[in-house]
Amino acid sequence: MKSTGENIKIDGIDKEILRFLMEDARKPVLEIARNIGISGAAIHQRLRKLEASGLISGSKFIINPKILGYTTMAYIGIYLDKAMSNPVAVKELAKIPEVLECHYTTGNWSILIKVLCRDNEHLMHVLNKHIQQIDGVSRTETFISLNQQIDRQISI
Repeated sequence: MKSTGENIKIDGIDKEILRFLMEDARKPVLEIARNIGISGAAIHQRLRKLEASGLISGSKFIINPKILGYTTMAYIGIYLDKAMSNPVAVKELAKIPEVLECHYTTGNWSILIKVLCRDNEHLMHVLNKHIQQIDGVSRTETFISLNQQIDRQISI
């Protein structure tokens, strides 16, 4: 791995390590080392450098929300009355557990959020009682996701 300013260059071994871990973050380091043909200590050292560079940050378990009864995924474009309302709106949106992502955008909306609800009735409640009650929110535009077609990370 080489650092050039804010960007880093990763070599073939780094790429192989990352591919293994992106497939299964719990894959044992020694198994990765055997597959690549280098020592486990070298894998650990490279992972520490990749973490220190900011390229990777930990690992996580992925929960299937449908098992917990959350079946309605929606994207909501939020129109703010003033650009100055953005920090306040984002702070309030962060308090709503159903909000999974929040993006400051170009285009018609000021903010685009991704929400996960149990059903359409729950979504309507979140919209009416939480999101649309935030100071500065003038209106919203909601798109319900019928089915996620692609879910991936950037290719390494």
